[in-house]
Amino acid sequence: MHKFQVGQRVHLSAAYIERGAGGIYRIVATLPDDRGDEQYRIQSTTTPRERVAKESQLRVAVESIL
Repeated sequence: MHKFQVGQRVHLSAAYIERGAGGIYRIVATLPDDRGDEQYRIQSTTTPRERVAKESQLRVAVESIL
């Protein structure tokens, strides 16, 4: 069962991916799991770039209130 929902903002940890790709993303779609780790199609909130990420690479995005 997926932890995150389509439209939800998440933080992608840069420790798991190429340099400079970490940051805040929006869940675009849920995908089948990969060896017990759910997957998501995510899109950057600052660029049109999309990528696939595993649930273990994501956490809920906490946005500061100004």
